[in-house]
Amino acid sequence: MKKIFLLLLLLSVACGNEPALPTAAPDPTPTAVPTSSIPAYQNPALPTAERVDDLLGRMTLAEKLGQMTLVEKGSITPTDISTLGLGGLLSGGGGSPTQNTAEAWLAMVNGFQEEALQSRLGIPLIYGVDAVHGHGNLRGATIFPHNIGLGAANNPTLMEAIGRATAVETAATGIRWNYGPAVSIARDPRWGRTYESYSEDPERVSTLASAYVRGLQGADLSAADSVLATPKHFVGDGGTAWGSSHGGYQIDQGDTQVDEATLRAIHLVPYPRVIAEGAQSIMVSFSRWNDAYMHGNQYLLTDVLRDEFGFRGFIVSDWQAINQINPDFYAAVVQSINAGVDMNMVPYDYKGFITVMETAVANGDITMERIDAAVRHILTVKFELGLFERPLGDDSLLAQVGSAEHRALAREAVQQSLVLLQNNGGVLPLAADTPTIFVAGAGADDIGLQSGGWTIQWQGKTGNITPGTTILEGIEALVSPETNLRYNAFGNFERVTDDSGQPLIADVGIAVLSEQPYAEGVGDSATLTLSESETAVLARLQSQSKVVIVVLLSGRPLIINDLLAQTDAFVAAWLPGTEGNGVADVLFGDVPFTGTLPSTWPSAVPTGAADFATLPANMVLFPRGFSAK
Repeated sequence: MKKIFLLLLLLSVACGNEPALPTAAPDPTPTAVPTSSIPAYQNPALPTAERVDDLLGRMTLAEKLGQMTLVEKGSITPTDISTLGLGGLLSGGGGSPTQNTAEAWLAMVNGFQEEALQSRLGIPLIYGVDAVHGHGNLRGATIFPHNIGLGAANNPTLMEAIGRATAVETAATGIRWNYGPAVSIARDPRWGRTYESYSEDPERVSTLASAYVRGLQGADLSAADSVLATPKHFVGDGGTAWGSSHGGYQIDQGDTQVDEATLRAIHLVPYPRVIAEGAQSIMVSFSRWNDAYMHGNQYLLTDVLRDEFGFRGFIVSDWQAINQINPDFYAAVVQSINAGVDMNMVPYDYKGFITVMETAVANGDITMERIDAAVRHILTVKFELGLFERPLGDDSLLAQVGSAEHRALAREAVQQSLVLLQNNGGVLPLAADTPTIFVAGAGADDIGLQSGGWTIQWQGKTGNITPGTTILEGIEALVSPETNLRYNAFGNFERVTDDSGQPLIADVGIAVLSEQPYAEGVGDSATLTLSESETAVLARLQSQSKVVIVVLLSGRPLIINDLLAQTDAFVAAWLPGTEGNGVADVLFGDVPFTGTLPSTWPSAVPTGAADFATLPANMVLFPRGFSAK
């Protein structure tokens, strides 16, 4: 009866119909089994290497190839998990169960894991997700500022605490693998992934990413609330040249056109640091280095990452990225696996990938030695994660998802991330008893605009997409009860009049201007400008305010020369996430400005390829490290 129920559960999940009552996780403490009655690989008392050797010796070729296969959960036929012995599943951006709750996530992931345990050898899955600023796919999770804001905060202690909170909320849903941190060194803000980079400075990136890895993985990687980190994207993803992409984008997934000395001096810098912190999974970049695809680059993946840097974990591909390196899929697979990719993220045609691998082995194009090495890397990490002893999620962690403690931490991160770019006349901080305040801009009252991409959906979405506090709500909580506080998304306050019937002039006008949410190459921008509708909001507010303050929500520096000339104070708030009250805290002086620019802020956009960290002085508005405080 139990097997029938599980089959029905898995088929229901695959069709997007999760059960109303999620399955409960078992007691997280494994039941002791006499070691004499179990295979060596199932004996937790033995060294990991010995357990791996024993399991590897029992596996067929088909089972080994299954372990090298990573599938998107929406494409899986649940029974294939056990019959093919698949190594991993993932949720892509927006890959939530139909009922987007922590309980439903846990039921879904546990259901898939139960199926994996029915395989001949009972090898558990590793389930991954892009929890890049909190568990962003999960409605109700704590959403932290995107990395560019955390780079502005530049606080390793805070970064480690954020990693720990993210790990707990992710593990609560049964997921023990996070595709982060990005250790990208973003050198051109036209890149749509700029906000995933902490800084253009390799040292700042290395320090913060290392702290985040420590937080995610905790003191004991096998603990129920620890999550495997995945530094990405190896290597040079933040240094690609404008106009070099082959994928329909402009710069994302493009070509990093630098010599090896420059690659080492900038883009490779964080990797030895995160490896030293215990990173055991690294994701390869879609991008190319001098027109050679990273997914097929044996020199960098094997000679440098493994042999030189001493990486001993497993290397995973990005989403269907192996397909790009050669139009002949067979040739692409052979080149990529031989170059050093251990696990292929093949979201859709996983059976086709396995068939190609079988043929390549039969033809001698991929050796059994290479297959065994890849599977050894994967199994070692699974043992280190404790998945064989604790394969199912721990439901005791559910209460910590979106907890008050985690939201307070996110609010602190927002406070520290804000950068004051201009403060003419010292108009900031504001007095809580300011008589009249007008607030304008859709971004002032929109959780989706605050959070940006990789939030609930891959590209993000505007509106009330997940619980949180907007900037407007934060302001409302801080101003005096006597303050006349008015909000209009479009900056239209003509009908707000004084006692004489004339349009009321606000003592302070706050315009929250914002980019629309985006992710990856969809966000590539040639101009780095706000829309005309956003700048029109500022113009309308300016006509009816004595003092004008701009709070900019963006995933990167934008061209703001004209906007600065129209304002008294200007604040870069980046993409703060769900705790918008942290912005209000700093505007009203409850907390001082402490953030500094993580990257150069340009005054103009150069033509063609450019490294914005080395722009000539006449094209720099503010240098890295700047703050007007």
